[in-house]
Amino acid sequence: MEESLSNFVKNFYIPDYVLSPESESDAQSLTIAPPESPVLVFVNSKSGGQLGGELLLTYRSLLNDKQVFDLGVETPDKVLRRIYINLERLKDDDLARHIRDKLKIIVAGGDGTAGWLLGVVCDLKLSHPPPIATVPLGTGNNLPFAFGWGKKNPGTDRASVELFLDQVLKAKEMKIDNWHILMRMKTPKEGTCDPLAPLELPHSLHAFHRVSSTDELNMEGYITFRGGFWNYFSLGMDAQVSYAFHSERKLHPEKFKNQLVNQSTYVKLGCTQGWFCASLFHPASQNIAQLAKVKIANKNGQWHDLDIPHSIRSIVCLNLPSFSGGLNPWGTPNPKKQRDRDLTPPFVDDGYIEVVGFRNAWHGLVLLAPNGHGTRLAQANRIRFEFHKGAADHTFMRMDGEPWKQPLPMDDETVMVELSHLGQVNMLATHDCRSRSMYDPSTPRHQDSAEEYDDNEDDSVTEGGEEFRKFGAADTFKIPDEVDISHLS
Repeated sequence: MEESLSNFVKNFYIPDYVLSPESESDAQSLTIAPPESPVLVFVNSKSGGQLGGELLLTYRSLLNDKQVFDLGVETPDKVLRRIYINLERLKDDDLARHIRDKLKIIVAGGDGTAGWLLGVVCDLKLSHPPPIATVPLGTGNNLPFAFGWGKKNPGTDRASVELFLDQVLKAKEMKIDNWHILMRMKTPKEGTCDPLAPLELPHSLHAFHRVSSTDELNMEGYITFRGGFWNYFSLGMDAQVSYAFHSERKLHPEKFKNQLVNQSTYVKLGCTQGWFCASLFHPASQNIAQLAKVKIANKNGQWHDLDIPHSIRSIVCLNLPSFSGGLNPWGTPNPKKQRDRDLTPPFVDDGYIEVVGFRNAWHGLVLLAPNGHGTRLAQANRIRFEFHKGAADHTFMRMDGEPWKQPLPMDDETVMVELSHLGQVNMLATHDCRSRSMYDPSTPRHQDSAEEYDDNEDDSVTEGGEEFRKFGAADTFKIPDEVDISHLS
């Protein structure tokens, strides 16, 4: 096989004996030049309509088919455990050691699939965690877009795949923050408070689950949920529209085979849900300020209340500069705002999450204008939502593209959702990507005069411990057998 490989493909090829303990190295393997950029490829074959399956076949025809994995057949935690155990067994083998040190991961799927891989790599605590590149096969594709891999579904032919591999070869590494979510409430006197996925199917949020009775986060008399995210957590009307979209897709999957159709359907649902005229069609009780008290903490752990304007109906807690298909709700604060409000550009590795508010869909459309942004509320190391007793019997939440309807016990004053910085993982990014590192000398903390700043003044807001040590992926990023992974958008 190796003799038939082109010189270009040899940059990525991994021989059998490195991938599987059942395979033994042979004389031919020992003569292979060390690959410059060895890759493991994970493909959600059900993503992107037929694109996932076609992409799987193309990668397998180019590379060793044993280094290309179908996520519908084998989960990434099992694959990575097996390969890294084998690499440890081969630690005295020069080629295997080189591959371990240079290894990269390619994941093809939606944002949910990409988050699955990121969480697994984070939780396995690998000795040499590989950086990850993401192929956009979903609807929003916020993760790939943030790191320069595009947001349109890619070509699946040999030339397109080789072009992507060439970008991986030239890519730079960046660290990004990840975030832990903890939700706790008293056990309701009647009914359930388990999160409801669209159409009440088994919850596809592989990163969000009720803790077991033996979990250190469990408290007697309370229901506790935990999970993690990479891109964003949102609360309010945008999550409600997303919930309606996912419900419609599960009812009529045949209508959602095209990325453009998916996006147009999303806009139509926003109209029918009244998101464009929220003040007319939705009661004031759905405003965030009426629903919950919001608190934030800085890196020193000091908490204080965050004043939320009464017109805000949706809050987005954003880790990456890409939301709803590539929009940047935070924007770039001008020097005066950076100084007066102690704001920074949205770095992806600074331990802060950007908190942005929206009044309605028209407010969201501001993001389409040059330098448009939402209402900047804060940057925080931790944020806590404390829901008011009896304010609502449910709300809508969304995390990295996965929405759910969250029942709230009417007799409980202690419903709490807390987001906390957890750690970091390595990503692969193109050199012209929109994500910025606070440690990159080409992106100084306070941008210079050449930067395009926004002039929109809609910024006014005048109207860890041990429990956060684990992301939860290796055990909980496991898609239930009854959940169709094509819905991990």
